[in-house]
Amino acid sequence: MRFDIITLFPELFAPFLASGVTRRAYAGGQVDVRLWNPRDYADGNYRRVDDRPFGGGPGMVMMAEPLARCLAAIRVERGEAESSEAPLVLFSPIGETLNHAAVERWSASTGAILLCGRYEGIDQRFIDTHVDLQMSLGDFVLSGGEIAAMALLDAVARLQPGVLNDEGSHQLDSFNPALDGLLDCPHYTRPEEWAGQQVPAALMSGHHAQIERWRRDQRLATTARHRPDLIEAARKAGHLAAADEAVLAKLS
Repeated sequence: MRFDIITLFPELFAPFLASGVTRRAYAGGQVDVRLWNPRDYADGNYRRVDDRPFGGGPGMVMMAEPLARCLAAIRVERGEAESSEAPLVLFSPIGETLNHAAVERWSASTGAILLCGRYEGIDQRFIDTHVDLQMSLGDFVLSGGEIAAMALLDAVARLQPGVLNDEGSHQLDSFNPALDGLLDCPHYTRPEEWAGQQVPAALMSGHHAQIERWRRDQRLATTARHRPDLIEAARKAGHLAAADEAVLAKLS
């Protein structure tokens, strides 16, 4: 898959693409990331990409024309027909919040063009003409879309085959359908005792069924405590067995 990133700060992506386990996806070409700076498509000696907002007010607004030229260059390089154009995604507070289901869809896609806004925003005429989808990380505002773009890339890259050391480890992630959409359980490693605290006995038992029951109980308890909405979703989907409901009843 290919992601083209439109950003005024392409240098922010260099350490991200070369660090951590997900670098395998970028280095190996499973996730092809290409960076585009709209300043390269702006006019004048100063390559201006922003201007004051009509109607007054604080800050600056990204201009439509440099973005349009940049987008056109990307589509030419991608060799796209109009009927098969990659979607243009803008990271914006009004967009749908990124979640696990969306990440799974993107991980099975052929990619997209990601637009990282800056300043007070982007000229609405460009958004109305070209943007296909708006996406948000949550109810807060970032100084630009670059961090949001990195979040999407990281989440997608780690789901690609061979990127994680354990091929199936992402199946046990929080929100994964393999866990019925629940939060993950606590994890422990050596030593067996630390600061007077013991590893739970079930994990030391060597009894596979007992370990799995403990983990399931912990997932239920953690989810009920922190995200009861996920418990309700799992219940409505028919994912909770009688044993699960018994665990939840003890917690209430």
